[in-house]
Amino acid sequence: MIPVEIGVHSPRVVHFNEANNEEGLRNLLDLVEELRDKESIKVAAYQQRVSRYYNKRVNPRPLRKGDLVLRNVTIADPTGTRGKLAPNCEGPYMVKKVLRPGTFKLETLRGMEIPRAWNAEHLRKYYQ
Repeated sequence: MIPVEIGVHSPRVVHFNEANNEEGLRNLLDLVEELRDKESIKVAAYQQRVSRYYNKRVNPRPLRKGDLVLRNVTIADPTGTRGKLAPNCEGPYMVKKVLRPGTFKLETLRGMEIPRAWNAEHLRKYYQ
């Protein structure tokens, strides 16, 4: 209750009954589990809608062993020593191994393995 409601009688102050208030609070405590269940259902429905929206717009990048790819230079060189006119991608590299969907081991065309695994987000398919 705010101080103004004490001096000016609002409907909230006029109709306040402590016994009814206690009873209402007990009723709400009895319904807490039901309210939580309803909210968890709403959250699950919301997550499904967001997932469906995202999956509609995601572009799958099906890369297989032996495909040629270009890798993102900004990820390959995080120091940022390259100028703004430098190319965005470097390569081509060959996919040596698919570790799991979306994660790849690369090698140069001469057969030298690139030391770390690469995510499909940072690779582009190279077409000759």
